[in-house]
Amino acid sequence: MGVKIFHVDAFAEKPFSGNPAAVCLLSGPGDPAWMQNVAKEMNLSETAFLDKQGDGFNLRWFTPVVEVDLCGHATLASAHLLWEQGLLRPREQARFHTRSGLLTAERREGQIELNFPANPDEPATVPPGLLEALGVAPKYVGRSKFDYLVEVDSEDSVRKIMPDFKLLKALPVRGIAVTSSAISPGYDFISRFFAPREGINEDPVTGSAHCTLGPFWSKRLGKEEMIAYQASERGGVLRVRVAGDRVYLGGRAVTILRGELVDDGP
Repeated sequence: MGVKIFHVDAFAEKPFSGNPAAVCLLSGPGDPAWMQNVAKEMNLSETAFLDKQGDGFNLRWFTPVVEVDLCGHATLASAHLLWEQGLLRPREQARFHTRSGLLTAERREGQIELNFPANPDEPATVPPGLLEALGVAPKYVGRSKFDYLVEVDSEDSVRKIMPDFKLLKALPVRGIAVTSSAISPGYDFISRFFAPREGINEDPVTGSAHCTLGPFWSKRLGKEEMIAYQASERGGVLRVRVAGDRVYLGGRAVTILRGELVDDGP
């Protein structure tokens, strides 16, 4: 019998929007080389692998080229699927054992809310190639554990960026988040996220980047709860709540495809 696999659009209000992820339900721990091959075959920004462990699930995330330490949209997709498939009771908390520790998800106010560690940035020296790659004059440049954060002057500047991905790929970080306050009604801030070093030129909606963007904008706007929009081609909305060293990310998900992998690994 093959492995069940699902295609889920996360941080999406309707099909074919938000950020797509593949989710595999395993009967036990997977072989990393096989998981990487599956992720490469799926060719989505992330493929998640779940197997039951004690009071929760082991969860690992792979881009088409590398395993990553933290992924928001594939965690949202995984939690959505566990409830949809009846593997969790409707009001039961989803618990994930990951390379970033224990992560949880709950259903709240018609959305799924993820409980993630905050990953605040610190002011950083602008590295060679960054501004040339983005073609912008930044108001601020910071660096978190994973990424560079670049604040620019306007929402229009964020939307118009056409990066040089070859230059961005040379930077020794997971990715680059470009952000500004929002002028579009209903949003507090907007962003785009580029991660060519991870095999993703532009990620449609990046939950984990908001573990940095949330604290950043919370300080600037004086708000603990915000609505964020990631202005990729697909686009996606996130509800962001900052509470101390945790960031809560809210969104919806839609299952697009259900199938089975014929090759279930070594």
